[in-house]
Amino acid sequence: MAEWDADLDHIIPSSILPPLWAKLLVGFVSLVCFARSYDGDFVFDDSEAVVNNKDLRAETPLGDLWHHDFWGNQLSSNTSHKSYRPLTVLVFRMNCYLSGGFHPLSFHVVNILLHSGISILLVDVFSVLFGGLQYTSKGRRLNLAPRSSLLAALLFAVHPVHTECVAAVVGCADLLAALFFLLSFLGYCKALRETNKEGTHSTFWVLLSILLGAVAMLCKEQGITVLGLNAVFDILVIGKLNVLELVRKVLHKDRSLENTGMLRTEGLLFRMSLLALGGTGVLYVRWKIMGTGPPAFTEVDNPASFASSMLAINYNYYYSLNAWLLLCPWWLCFDWSMGCIPLIKSVGDWRVIALAALWFCLIGLICQALCSEDSHKRRILTLGLGLLIIPFLPASNLFFRVGFVVAERVLYLPSAGYCMLLTFGFGVLSKHTKKRYWPRAKLVAAFVLGILFINTLRCVIRSGEWRNEEQLFRSALSVCPLNAKVHYNVGKNLADKGNQTAAIRYYREAVRLNPKYVHAMNNLGNILKERNELQEAEELLSLAVQIQPDFAAAWMNLGIVQNSLKRFQAAEQSYRTAIKHRRKYPDCYYNLGRLYADLNRHVDALNAWRNATVLKPEHSLAWNNMIILLDSTGNLAQAEAVGREALELIPNDHSLMFSLANVLGKSQKYKESEALFLKAIKAHPNTASYHGNLAVLYHRWGHLDLAKKHYEISLRLDPMASGTKENYGLLRRKLEQMQKKNI
Repeated sequence: MAEWDADLDHIIPSSILPPLWAKLLVGFVSLVCFARSYDGDFVFDDSEAVVNNKDLRAETPLGDLWHHDFWGNQLSSNTSHKSYRPLTVLVFRMNCYLSGGFHPLSFHVVNILLHSGISILLVDVFSVLFGGLQYTSKGRRLNLAPRSSLLAALLFAVHPVHTECVAAVVGCADLLAALFFLLSFLGYCKALRETNKEGTHSTFWVLLSILLGAVAMLCKEQGITVLGLNAVFDILVIGKLNVLELVRKVLHKDRSLENTGMLRTEGLLFRMSLLALGGTGVLYVRWKIMGTGPPAFTEVDNPASFASSMLAINYNYYYSLNAWLLLCPWWLCFDWSMGCIPLIKSVGDWRVIALAALWFCLIGLICQALCSEDSHKRRILTLGLGLLIIPFLPASNLFFRVGFVVAERVLYLPSAGYCMLLTFGFGVLSKHTKKRYWPRAKLVAAFVLGILFINTLRCVIRSGEWRNEEQLFRSALSVCPLNAKVHYNVGKNLADKGNQTAAIRYYREAVRLNPKYVHAMNNLGNILKERNELQEAEELLSLAVQIQPDFAAAWMNLGIVQNSLKRFQAAEQSYRTAIKHRRKYPDCYYNLGRLYADLNRHVDALNAWRNATVLKPEHSLAWNNMIILLDSTGNLAQAEAVGREALELIPNDHSLMFSLANVLGKSQKYKESEALFLKAIKAHPNTASYHGNLAVLYHRWGHLDLAKKHYEISLRLDPMASGTKENYGLLRRKLEQMQKKNI
């Protein structure tokens, strides 16, 4: 065991140093941190990525997964975010199949177990990064840093910034990418096992490491960065490169340059060539699959990338915020966009201090990593910085624009590098305090244990906030009160629960914070439409389509409002515009059909509803309206045919049973009509109209006692039904007349 690792002996007791005990402890602690999220709901992005993702349905061919993005959209589409993660989608689909449907419990359990497994795996990874690669005569790898690797793994396991990845189902992408990232690194270490023997290596394990890196990338884009970490590790640990010494020799044109350790290591250039070729090949294939170039994001997604000035300063400020989330993960938010972080517009902004502090720390660490006389210190700091920075590069905006400002999920892998640097810092601090003041060394131990306890507590609290959308969205109000999306999501959650008054308040605040927030305008317009506040609803929806002319849903909703205002020509134009921007829009065809029905354009109405059912065969309302319109216009045979067609596609729809039963009753097919009425009543026994119309059928059929029974049930359920009252009165008079005749 290395002397420097022993500096942590008063923090990590020797009783838990055996590998099995260390891994059990890390696994147990990681489970404790996030176990509270196991019975959570599908929240936030889970709805689109899982519940509404057609690629998870059994009827979708598996081959489609390789041509669609993470959300189930065609990669070739200009609206696709190009997030190509087919293996994550495949894991979701397997989860659905094995658990028998979309049950969030199974998804959450998988995430918790993945995080626990990754934390355990990091014990081995950190032991390599801290202690290097050394083996016994029997070929067993030595763990020269048991305390450091255990402490770093514990710090990783309990870091609250991981809550989004673990508690949100979509975080499975980050977890799977991290798992294969670590396996790729350990595989590469396996390839280097024999390098101390004449520089040999295993090409098979190098290639397997590249393959695992590609698998990690197919889970999430960050995964491919493992090849960069492998290269850094190979050069620094195996090649024993001293960057400072190399720079000095290059500057002084030292003839001994060829004797540097890196150039003496045989096979290094070959391994670097394999990593470079493998990485380039994988990235090229992915770029070809993307088809139409990088995704197109809007200003609200990443305002700094659209800024005309201060671009570099704002990017660096984002980096400092990411660093702060690692250092002090207390203020966490599910979304940091839409005004949550205002842009820096002048160098006089006090927030410039944050990015200055970040670069002061980074430059200090880099100088120590390059200039220290202690080779162990140089190696750990360089590898720690590599593990911190390299996986973060795809999210840095340096190579392409990303669709977020700050995202806690992208810090999952970089946090391992942070935990490594933090552990090294604790070791240095412990060493100095032990030499001079032994009681202060105990304070360091107490401080480390305090951090572990506080972070564990924060993980438990934050996991609870991710269990449902109401808690998640409300938790963000105190962190990002200027974020329009937070207010929008709180409002949407309230609207879904039927609390329209409160929802209106939050939607209005979202629009106030972001006057171009068309989705908030659309939802607010919908609520106002339902409350019959049609004038304001029309103004909001008109503004929404003016800001975003291709917003099909807003055009459709505008058409509904205009239809309610009896502005039929404008409504038809709005519906047509919506269909122009979204050709496959069954709900819009349905509403267009209703407009034509109001105008007595029956043929056009039937065509519109038929289009709706072609695009969405389970569109019950469109089928029902066709049956009712054909029935009301006397086309009973056609109405019957449409009703039977609809019930073949949606056999358990009670409203279709009811409509077809009415048609069959008028066609004097009493037995079949009765059977459908009874099935509809069995599905919905408390619907007054079902009993009332069945009573009419019995009345016509001559089953007067049964008619009387169902009239009475219908009137109990709806005493104000005038038609039923009238028919019941006629039946009673008829029964009284029959009784008098019998007497």
